[in-house]
Amino acid sequence: MSKLVNSIREAIQLAGLKDGMTVSFHHHLRNGDFVLNMVMEEVANLGIKDITVNASSLFDTHLPLQGHIANGVVTGICANYISAPLGRAISQGILEKPVQFRTHGGRPSDICTGNTPIDVAFIAAPTSDPMGNCSGKYGKSACGSLGYAYADAMHAKKVVIITDNLVPYPLMDFSIPEIYVDYVVNVDAIGNPKGIVSGTTQITRDPVGLVMAQHAVKVIENSGLLKDGFSFQTGAGGASLAAAKFLKDVMLEKGIQGSFGLGGITGYLVDMLHAGCFKSLMDVQCFDLKAVESLRTNPNHQEISAMQYASPAFKSAVVDSLDVVILGATEIDTDFNVNVHTDSNGYIMGGSGGHSDTAAGAKLSMIIAPMFRARLPIVTDHVNCISTPGKDIDVLVTQGGIAVNPKNVELTKNLKDAGLPIIDIHELKEKTERITGKPKVIAKGDRVVAEVISRNGGILDKIYNVPSF
Repeated sequence: MSKLVNSIREAIQLAGLKDGMTVSFHHHLRNGDFVLNMVMEEVANLGIKDITVNASSLFDTHLPLQGHIANGVVTGICANYISAPLGRAISQGILEKPVQFRTHGGRPSDICTGNTPIDVAFIAAPTSDPMGNCSGKYGKSACGSLGYAYADAMHAKKVVIITDNLVPYPLMDFSIPEIYVDYVVNVDAIGNPKGIVSGTTQITRDPVGLVMAQHAVKVIENSGLLKDGFSFQTGAGGASLAAAKFLKDVMLEKGIQGSFGLGGITGYLVDMLHAGCFKSLMDVQCFDLKAVESLRTNPNHQEISAMQYASPAFKSAVVDSLDVVILGATEIDTDFNVNVHTDSNGYIMGGSGGHSDTAAGAKLSMIIAPMFRARLPIVTDHVNCISTPGKDIDVLVTQGGIAVNPKNVELTKNLKDAGLPIIDIHELKEKTERITGKPKVIAKGDRVVAEVISRNGGILDKIYNVPSF
């Protein structure tokens, strides 16, 4: 028996995709993904219209969706992140219905509870057998963890595996099992694995970034959390990676062994695992090829689903056991609300991803950001979009000082006692504006182009169109 079919077109027809249905995709190949564009081109060629695309994230490579929106093939989008090229077009009002932005934990919650049903899931799998047992750890397009695809596989009405490395049955070390799979398609290439690289994936050499990273590690050292069993997540930006490097040095110097590193895993966290800083890594997505290799070869580097990573709909999630998370921000307001969805002009250029999930779960949620970018201050009276509520943010670290959320009285005292440059966030805002000037208030249109849905399912904020002048 085999579930192998001859083409993506045949799989779409066998799955019964019709006007008005929802298709889904995962983003583990990130900007190297070919599958979404291949599938949507066939959907358009078949004359199918009014499709909702539910994708865990959308990148520059997915800009062809703009054409499918224009011709009525795509009328709705659900995503956790949308990069700037497509985001800019959506901000100008090209999509019929508002985008629904979820978090990395909220998306699988809504899929599993039936709030966002999926008719056909198309899963890019770097290796699969003819029955659909598949993995991201092997093959020419290896991307590592397939954590964001589990909910889609488990709950979509039909599941299509698309692979470029078909192996004999049975694939032994699989991630998603055949029990969820309806059809398998073998193609020449599902993507370019070099495109999975996220952010800079290089430690910053910028003196400002290095100062912020050093401050961040001092905050962690004096938080009372840096001890045996410590757990940690950071992103792939230059300053965040520098903080991981400095934290590694401190942990080795003090002989501290943490329990786990979490999240999108980079080569720097792999280095910390190898050095004995952590007992394990819990990996929902690989941010670089070094992480892919580690997941493939090291049993202490574990693949986890997005449900286990961050979903509030289940009995527990790993983010709820997290001690410290280091996050970024486009802007942060004096109530510590953070925006990572839009740029300074109001155009969509990102999304929460796991930002608000980890901020809600971690004991210490830290933002690292410069005082200003392109002479635009990071601190504002009110963010253009609330991606993560201020109640879940503890500290903002900038080169001009460290602002602590007033709710954290003990932490503020500890950091002051340690001689760190603590500054009230209102003072930090004024200090920055003395350098940059006060920014103009951006104009908002009257049409909602996106809804920001909290990890628990409520509407956290709305994003309006950017007017044309």
